[in-house]
Amino acid sequence: MDSETLNKIYKKIEGYEDEMIELQRQLVAIPALGPDNDGDGETEKAEFLENWMKKEIGFDSVDHYDAPDERVSAGTRPNIAAIMKGRSSERKIWIMAHIDVVPAGDLDKWHTDPFTLEVKDGKIFGRGVEDDHQGIVPPLFALKAIRELGLPLPFDVALALVSDEETSSKYGIEYLLENSDIFGKDDFIIVPDSGDPEGKTIEVAEKSILWLKFVVSGKSCHASEPDKGINAHRAAAHLTARLDRRLAETYNQSDDLFDPPGNTFEPTKKEPNVPNVNTIPGEDIFYVDMRILPGIELGDVRETVGEVTSEVEKEFGVEISTSVAQSDEAAPATPADAPVAAALSRAIREVGKIEPEIIGIGGGTVAAFFRRHGYNAVVWSSIADVCHQPNEYQFVKNMVADSKVLANLFLQE
Repeated sequence: MDSETLNKIYKKIEGYEDEMIELQRQLVAIPALGPDNDGDGETEKAEFLENWMKKEIGFDSVDHYDAPDERVSAGTRPNIAAIMKGRSSERKIWIMAHIDVVPAGDLDKWHTDPFTLEVKDGKIFGRGVEDDHQGIVPPLFALKAIRELGLPLPFDVALALVSDEETSSKYGIEYLLENSDIFGKDDFIIVPDSGDPEGKTIEVAEKSILWLKFVVSGKSCHASEPDKGINAHRAAAHLTARLDRRLAETYNQSDDLFDPPGNTFEPTKKEPNVPNVNTIPGEDIFYVDMRILPGIELGDVRETVGEVTSEVEKEFGVEISTSVAQSDEAAPATPADAPVAAALSRAIREVGKIEPEIIGIGGGTVAAFFRRHGYNAVVWSSIADVCHQPNEYQFVKNMVADSKVLANLFLQE
């Protein structure tokens, strides 16, 4: 696509700023909460989006792959695949975004109604404006500009709008992948599920996640007579320190693709033990959050943990039980030079005049579902990184910028 035509598209998208804000306003007003978050699902919001897309853009096909769920009044959780045909169907360019949001949380920490959009100082405030309306609004207006200018798409462009991302994805992208054949191995798949304020990072890999719960059992007694009991808290403190040291020494691998580049083993949550100072606790419970580089077996890590807990049990006379609070083996990485990464990098470079960075992250995204099914997916978005927080916001300029990048991507030959 020549620069004159691209500039015409970018100018068209800039003119949509007020319409983007208005769409955000209408999306924010529909609290699409899943039943695990005490909501009635995403149907109302999905129906609104589908009607908006038909009226404002017009797709060549809009199909549903709704997941049965008796917990919501609609009986299903909506998953929509909307496709705009290009000259070739050799591959599709997919944008996968999610319809659901998280609850507002503590309303006292919001300076406005979380489900009423506020516009201030170049920002829009409201639950969902970043997570994940930033994944929904920019591609819609990129396609709107292309359609209104009458420009042909080289390849099919498709949106997958799914449910249940904020809880398990069981009724969302996981269901869609297991109950459809709409994705192809040569497709470009972009997931706006993470990012940075400049929109320059393209995530291609994630670490494994292992959360362990430790229950240390001793014997409670009065603190003035410690020899009559077994202090579970002391043993737990030693266990925490020894795990910290042993795991860091044993698993000292590094990969500069990630930030931080190594494995992390962080003691986090600790449950209350005794309510008063002068009682030795007979039980102490704590958790460790572990983020493990791909290629390291989680079973090996748990075996090392078992060796340390056995040592502490023998030394302090306690019993220690270990259970898994969460375990998620890293999905295969998308190659850093995959065609989708190269095409997106080109678009970012041409639109933003910045050099993209290919990265890995310690957190988990829904791109992992694609990667486990053998699809090369990348994660990218321009975000303020205030997802799930009170006063969630997004920069208006980020919506416009991402829409330009996606328009560039959609039009690449």
